[in-house]
Amino acid sequence: MAQKALVTGASRGIGKAIALSLAAEGFDVAIAARTVSSSDPTLDHSVSIHKANANPLPGSLEETAGLIRAMGREALPVRMDLTDLASVETAVEQVLEAWGGLDVVVNNGRHIGPGIMDTILDTPIEQYPLFVQAHAVSPIRIAQLVLPTMLERGSGTFVTISSGAGTNFYPTGRPGAGGTGLGYRLGKASGHTLVGSLLSEHADQGIRSFNVDPGLVVTERSGIELVESGFDPNMGAPPAAIGAAIAWLVTSPDAEPYMRGDISGQDLARERDLYQW
Repeated sequence: MAQKALVTGASRGIGKAIALSLAAEGFDVAIAARTVSSSDPTLDHSVSIHKANANPLPGSLEETAGLIRAMGREALPVRMDLTDLASVETAVEQVLEAWGGLDVVVNNGRHIGPGIMDTILDTPIEQYPLFVQAHAVSPIRIAQLVLPTMLERGSGTFVTISSGAGTNFYPTGRPGAGGTGLGYRLGKASGHTLVGSLLSEHADQGIRSFNVDPGLVVTERSGIELVESGFDPNMGAPPAAIGAAIAWLVTSPDAEPYMRGDISGQDLARERDLYQW
């Protein structure tokens, strides 16, 4: 029987690439995001209060699922809004009802909103809890729901897509000028802590867990905004390189030494020759 994985934020970008890489390794993949169908309206994806952005973006769970099925693997699309705990619980319960349990969880989805490229003063105060909810509380709730069956089986793997923004506590660049806002940094910092706790509490019960920093990656959304935010898009990696790194981590016994460190997804892909650049 094929192993089962859940990837959040899988309608496009890094999450989509991870889902496809896992499918290529023989996984059936549950994919979660807010955009289920290509006909769904594009929700606001502004990164600053100074510029609203509801421009249509390519990608949907429907499309990702089609690509997974074309590989001969099973796809299970579920709508999930990481800022809404009830939505997270409903989606995970749908997956568990369909499959009984999961072998891998990749916490890739995140909150897109003002505060990513805004200053402390400009970021609306109500945005800060949304970053923590999406990056930390929802992944914790997912772990609470899927861990019991993993522990019964004696194996399971969690991956958090982290960021240097969450571990660099003294950035030099201002938001929009080579740096990111406190809202985004707060979310990534809070989400970064789950991996270590999972290992300290359950590594001796077969649970593996990794923090992976993808670095600068050019996606359907970020590619449009990188220049405006002060970054050079030519420095960005393709999402597929990160997908290849994640697939290796969750399938290779050689990945064990990486568990208690901050992994650069791009460096890993290069060092292990996992992706043809």
